[in-house]
Amino acid sequence: MSITFWGLLVPFLGTALGSSCVFFMKREMNDSVQRALLGFAAGVMVAASVWSLLIPSMDMSDSLGRLAFIPALVGFALGVAFLFFLDRITPHLHAVAKNPEGPKSSVEKISRTMMLVLAVTLHNIPEGMAVGVVFASFMNGSSISSADALALSIGIAIQNFPEGAIISMPLRAEGNCKFKSFVYGTLSGAVEPAAALITILLTSLVLPFLPYLLSFAAGAMVYVVIEELLPEATRDEKTDICTIGFAFGFALMMVLDVALG
Repeated sequence: MSITFWGLLVPFLGTALGSSCVFFMKREMNDSVQRALLGFAAGVMVAASVWSLLIPSMDMSDSLGRLAFIPALVGFALGVAFLFFLDRITPHLHAVAKNPEGPKSSVEKISRTMMLVLAVTLHNIPEGMAVGVVFASFMNGSSISSADALALSIGIAIQNFPEGAIISMPLRAEGNCKFKSFVYGTLSGAVEPAAALITILLTSLVLPFLPYLLSFAAGAMVYVVIEELLPEATRDEKTDICTIGFAFGFALMMVLDVALG
């Protein structure tokens, strides 16, 4: 039980720690640091999607023989479609976080802040579901071990650290106080343990669909990488720092997953 508790909480702590950077950094994050962190987060998420989600999804479907890829494929496609739909109804993270000057009126500032927090919060739901799905699988004696589940949780926490900073810093830059920026950045990650807990509580209902849910989370995470993280990290054709960060993040998550698994 303690492993599950900390496994659900760790990603949220990653967001909170990242958001706390607003207390120690200037109003704007160094451009090179931001690019490296975004690339690192992208590498972590891609590796986690492969080793912690897609491969276990296919392992759970091995009774289908050569067709074991079908649940993973269907779930992955649905995850991408879900995030595509979210992006149509909410602002893009990189579009809202840009322009640190922000709007001038207080009403516009509140609206901008709420849009940023809403966008990131909605994008964090699939990550919370991913953690809940793997721990639900572990608790029901599937092929996923506690170490596998914890590896994914740690990987998402690592990814959430730069995300928390990238959210809180623009909020500070547009005139919010440090504490308010920290609170908003932290709250954007609160949905993750909530989504994970709800998923676990619904285990009896979702158990037959676990292979689909695992790959669904993978599709959602890969979409975020391609649509949000990489475009922001490689803008103006400055790709070197992002590439190094991506490679390091991917390698670290791969080692974590294999070593802990």
